Amino acid sequence: MHKNTSGLVMACMICAALGASFGALGAGLNWWQALLICLGTFVAVNLLFIVFWYVVALIAGSKGPVENQSPICRHGCAIIAEWLCSWGRVHAVVSGTDLLPQEGRFLWVCNHRSAYDPVVTADRLRDCNIAFLSKPSNMNLPGIARLAWGACFLAIDRENDREALKAILKAADFLKRGVCSIGLYPEGTRTKTGKLLPFHAGSFKIAQRGNAPIVLAAIQGSENVGKNFPFRRTVVNLDILEVIPVEKVKAMSTQELSSYCRNRIAGHLGEEVEE
Repeated sequence: MHKNTSGLVMACMICAALGASFGALGAGLNWWQALLICLGTFVAVNLLFIVFWYVVALIAGSKGPVENQSPICRHGCAIIAEWLCSWGRVHAVVSGTDLLPQEGRFLWVCNHRSAYDPVVTADRLRDCNIAFLSKPSNMNLPGIARLAWGACFLAIDRENDREALKAILKAADFLKRGVCSIGLYPEGTRTKTGKLLPFHAGSFKIAQRGNAPIVLAAIQGSENVGKNFPFRRTVVNLDILEVIPVEKVKAMSTQELSSYCRNRIAGHLGEEVEE
């Protein structure tokens, strides 16, 4: 699994800025001039980072679903996730990685509290190569959307059953062919209260049709990133709870899988378990 190197990209940017400031001091400039150069260099390096990946997205990305994953887009999404975690001052604590399947792809199922949920997962579990299902509006964002499409992310429109089924079948195909693992937030949207929302059972067809196990996880703390930024660090706990093997996935109905997964996550979060 990927080691906790979140902040490495940002650290390189800070080093570049400090190097420029020390160079200015060495050239005989005043401390305040060196400080301005340091800040200017930091902003410039970040802007160059954004421009670079925007150009990469235009060249290597896609405007829609793809058949095979672009390695450049995949790694680009992971690097941008790391950058966003650094800017958000996110410290992710991941547990249960020893449960992850050593071979093959899987369906990642987790509760949804913040836009940072897939960001943290993409950064800390980048070796798992998880492409997420997301709402259509997210897959229209300038630049990043082209990278996401190229990395096999998919848009799922839960208001349109026909389009949702297309996304489910496409995701299942990715699993079956071993293209990538798929990330699913079965609540369909972020919770506003912190409590689990009902799960959409139909999404669990992805694992059944894709002949893949389900990796069940729970996330806590990501909802505080916006409240804490920029003055406080946010600790996000990402706990891998269980791996449901293929045999069990196929033996259960989608409604049974949905109820089981929701209750397992609810129990971990200390919420009431449904009968």
